[in-house]
Amino acid sequence: MSQPFYFEPMLENPMALDRLDISFRWGAYGLRVLRCHLTSFPAGAVIDYHQHSEYEIHYIPYGKGRVILDGITHPLHEGLLYVTAPGVIHRQEADEQEAMGELCLHVDIVKLAQESSTTPMTCSWGEQAEIAEAEACLGQLDGLPHIPAVDRHDAMKCFLVAYEAWRNNQLGQYTTIKQSIVQMLLRTVSAYRPDQQGVHLPARDMKSYRYQLAIQFIADNFRRPLTLEGVAERIQISSRQLQRIFKEQANVSFSDYLEQVRLKFVCSELKQTTLTLEKIAERSGFTSSNYLHYVFKKAHGTTPNAYREGRVLQHQ
Repeated sequence: MSQPFYFEPMLENPMALDRLDISFRWGAYGLRVLRCHLTSFPAGAVIDYHQHSEYEIHYIPYGKGRVILDGITHPLHEGLLYVTAPGVIHRQEADEQEAMGELCLHVDIVKLAQESSTTPMTCSWGEQAEIAEAEACLGQLDGLPHIPAVDRHDAMKCFLVAYEAWRNNQLGQYTTIKQSIVQMLLRTVSAYRPDQQGVHLPARDMKSYRYQLAIQFIADNFRRPLTLEGVAERIQISSRQLQRIFKEQANVSFSDYLEQVRLKFVCSELKQTTLTLEKIAERSGFTSSNYLHYVFKKAHGTTPNAYREGRVLQHQ
C-alpha cells in the first residue's frame, strides 16, 4: 500500500499562497514572495531555457526529470532541490514516462540601505542576532553551486506549514508564513553546506541577568512577605549568590534594596492617598505600622505624617 502524498492538502488550491502579497524584513534584507506553490509537470513536459532576476528555489516532492544548469544536465528525483539565482539560465524537463512535481519558492531579495545613526538598524531586542543570521544565509545564496542537493533538512515541508496557516485562517498566519519562508531559505542553504556553523548568539552577563530577574520579582511582589531565600529559590540560585549579586550590582544588601522599594511606594501612598498608616503598611509589605514608622523615620529623617504634611523634623 503506497503512502499518502504528504502535500495532498495543497492539491485543493496549489496556487493559494501566490495570491498573498507577502513582504517582510529579515535582518538587513527585504524579502518579497513572488511565488510559493505546488505545480506538476506532465510526463515529457519541457520548460525551455529561461532566467529570472530574482531567486527561485525548486523542490521535488515526487516524480523524476532533469534540469540543465550551466549547460550540464542533472537528474532530478523525489527529495532533491536546486537554486537558480538571478541570471542563471536553466531548462526543466519531466521524465518521458513519469510526471514530476515541483514546490517553487520564487522570492525577490534586496539588501536594505543602512539606516541613519539616529535610528540604528541594531537594537537591544534581538535584532543583532537576526541580522547576523540573515546575512549568513542570504549572503551565501549567490555562491551556492549550480547543482541539485538532497533536501536533508526537510525545507519543502515548510510549504505545507505555510499553506495550512492560510487554509485555516489561523491567528498569526502572516507570522507563520513568514517564518516558513525563512526556514525554507535556512534549510536550503544548509542542504548544500551541512557542516556550516550557526551564528554566535549573544551571551548574557549572568550576574546582571539574575539581578534583573530578582529586582523584577521584587517589584512585582514587594507587597507580600519576601525573604532572601525565597527570591533566590525563584531564580534558581543560592541565597549566598543572590546576596553577593546585590552587593556587586546595587552596592546594597538584599534586605536594604527591598526596604528601599517598599519605602518608595510608601512615599507615593502618603502623597497621593489619604490611607491610614496601618493600611499603607499592609499594602507595602511592612509587618506593622509601628515598624513602618521606625524604618521611615530612620531613612527619611521625618515621620510618615510629617512627610505627608510636607514638614521636616530635626533628627533626634
